[in-house]
Amino acid sequence: MENEYCLIGPISQLITLADLPEKGPLKDEVLQPILEGGILVRGELIYKIGRYSELLEDAEVLNATKLVLEGHYVCVPGFIDAHTHICFAGSRANDYAMRNSGKSYLKIAQAGGGIWDTVKATRKATEAELTAITTARANRHLQEGVTTTEVKSGYGLSVAEELKMLRAIAAADQETEADLISTCLAAHMLPKDFEGTAEMYLKQISDELFPLIQKENLTTRVDAFIEQGAFSPELIGPYFVMAQQYGFSITVHADQFSAGGSAVAVNFNALSADHLEASADLEINLLAGSEVVAVALPGASIGLGCAFTPARKLLDAGGCLAIASDWNPGSAPMGDLLLQAALLGTFQKLSNAEIWAGITFRAAKALNLYDRGQLAPAMLADFNLFATADHQEILYQQGKLKPAQVWKNGRCVYSNLKNEL
Repeated sequence: MENEYCLIGPISQLITLADLPEKGPLKDEVLQPILEGGILVRGELIYKIGRYSELLEDAEVLNATKLVLEGHYVCVPGFIDAHTHICFAGSRANDYAMRNSGKSYLKIAQAGGGIWDTVKATRKATEAELTAITTARANRHLQEGVTTTEVKSGYGLSVAEELKMLRAIAAADQETEADLISTCLAAHMLPKDFEGTAEMYLKQISDELFPLIQKENLTTRVDAFIEQGAFSPELIGPYFVMAQQYGFSITVHADQFSAGGSAVAVNFNALSADHLEASADLEINLLAGSEVVAVALPGASIGLGCAFTPARKLLDAGGCLAIASDWNPGSAPMGDLLLQAALLGTFQKLSNAEIWAGITFRAAKALNLYDRGQLAPAMLADFNLFATADHQEILYQQGKLKPAQVWKNGRCVYSNLKNEL
């Protein structure tokens, strides 16, 4: 439909999220749904938003195709998942069982589980196999309304294997209708087969891998896991300095089990600090006073049975809160963004507006994307239609109400409606 117009409607309630602030708390009154609304699309972009009856006149003048919806529907922007690890092979079902039976992370790792188990399985997989696996997971996410998905490497943990992962993510991006945003997480942990110190490993990655991924344009983003048992704030500093010299943006796995990573994120003007389950008032105020997006990962809290990110406190302090799935084989295998966001809202007392913002335009900010996450003219035509007359039903049903139709770049890419284009 490139360079063509299409009018979609009438839509019972159209939630645009336009002109809302990037930071701080939001009351539900700011949602102000357009009743009996419509979306006029031109190519990949939104051309006009408004009352369906008024847009019909524009549609006639523009000779637009009309997709007439029969029944009640709510429209919201396409969801953006700003933190996933969906490029991996193997399973960690045994880890999950051991963890629930009371085994510690250390005991599980000693028994052959943990991140290294996934590293071994991912290294065995071919690039083509990883491409197919990643594409399939991205497509499942897409059918559940996630039109943009961030995907990390980090299960290769060598120059060659990290390259394989990033190439597989790039290839998967060409195979799925969703947008995949890749991130280099070579600093996930010190690989067990590396003969040297953590400092030596980070230097090898920055010296050898960074030039290659820049040359092949495989990513613009570099992440690191700052935690006991991974990399300390002191060790990661020179690594991030080198990453920024190459022009990469920074994001950080921060404050998951102990504090320290969020301060690094702020010091390096990172796009986001993700996890934050261990963040206390000091870290919350530090993040809120910066432009770093605080990314809550409720899937990891559910998977590990630990506390949630202090989302309410972060918002009340004036922070920017995004919500992501952390879909990964170890701590967050579920990968259902809408369900997890709804549950976080229940436990952290978030308004519907704060939840919608967290999985749309505030999540886009965490990826440095400003062309999506809100429904407004000139934005990407990425949106979801839910078969309900009341937008409150979507979060109330805690993820059980899935999109009836998903639009990406002005095209319907998934539908269970009879009146498809």
